[in-house]
Amino acid sequence: QVQLVESGGGVVQPGESLSLSCATSGTTFSLDAMGWYRQAPGKRRKLIASITTGDYGNYDYSLEGRFTISRDNAKNTVYLHMNSLKPEDTAVYYCNRAGRLGPYDTWGQGTQVTVSS
Repeated sequence: QVQLVESGGGVVQPGESLSLSCATSGTTFSLDAMGWYRQAPGKRRKLIASITTGDYGNYDYSLEGRFTISRDNAKNTVYLHMNSLKPEDTAVYYCNRAGRLGPYDTWGQGTQVTVSS
């Protein structure tokens, strides 16, 4: 079955960087567009970055070019490198499939990112 395991979150100060990883199994990873979603307190989960099977990245405009998504098909893993973090980036971050097929039915536990001085 599909398993998604996010890691790499933590507590950082504004302006610092973090890199997230998401290891997947039981998926057709190399055939799927993948994405990073986040859910801030009191808000709905939202897709913020996605990467096609051809390694083309798409980003929510609100990120202002601070985040970079990448993938390693050999490891069935997707990454999110986050620079210049802001308090408004505080959220639980999840990975899942992106694109026209939408997310898998299964979600991982997510990884908490807290940006605070």
